Amino acid sequence: MVSLIISTYNQPEWLQKVLWSCETQTFKAFEIIIADDGSSEETSNLITTFKKQSKLKIHHVWHEDQGFRKTVILNKAIKKSQYDYLIFTDGDCVLRADFIETHMTLRQPKLVLSGGYFKLNLQLSQNINHMDITSQICFDSAWLIAQGQPKSFKMHKLTTSKILANILNTLTPTKATFDGMNVSTWKADILKVNGFDERMQYGGEDRELGERLANNGSRFKQIRYSAICLHLEHERGYVTPEMIAKNNAIRKTTRKEQRVWTHYGIN
Repeated sequence: MVSLIISTYNQPEWLQKVLWSCETQTFKAFEIIIADDGSSEETSNLITTFKKQSKLKIHHVWHEDQGFRKTVILNKAIKKSQYDYLIFTDGDCVLRADFIETHMTLRQPKLVLSGGYFKLNLQLSQNINHMDITSQICFDSAWLIAQGQPKSFKMHKLTTSKILANILNTLTPTKATFDGMNVSTWKADILKVNGFDERMQYGGEDRELGERLANNGSRFKQIRYSAICLHLEHERGYVTPEMIAKNNAIRKTTRKEQRVWTHYGIN
């Protein structure tokens, strides 16, 4: 069993597509915890309706909108989770059918699995529908190109070849980090470092947790070509330079002092 934690904020159309992709998963023994950073009633109504029509086990964890408090709601979702292994993704990431199975197959003690995403353009993000996700055609490079997605080397992220995926995971210069749209590890290891630092706002807030996990002995493994998701395009009007500067200062201290525990976390 595993807990899939999905963060969201006022993107019900995107969240619905993510939940459709959850229904396609080959690995069935999972719960979903939607970590909702203060969305309006539209998101709540979507989740309520979806739960009535789906066999998925879904929990909606919400708090009042008081600005960007993603780390706070994620900590609440972690506390709500029932299982000892946690997979994190975002409410704008459509998961390939083997997404959860891949994380579960590759998990090991004291290991963080670090995935990535393939970013769709806005038109495709809007146009992808239930059938495209259910049939998995939306993960086919040729189909995406035919629908207007520019062709690029990054389409190798959609490979279905495990051999090629392993080679590319090994060769990629991208460092394995704790990126909340596609990452997994053990709940016990996250609790040992006290979860997300709730002072953190947008910009590296998840990576700071990863840095404390590393300081506490967790290893990181790159699986960006194995655990596949599509990122749906959207604006980020909530980002400010002040957020980034504050987060960078906290991360600098975490790295310099090799901090493991945050006093601004779950406990």
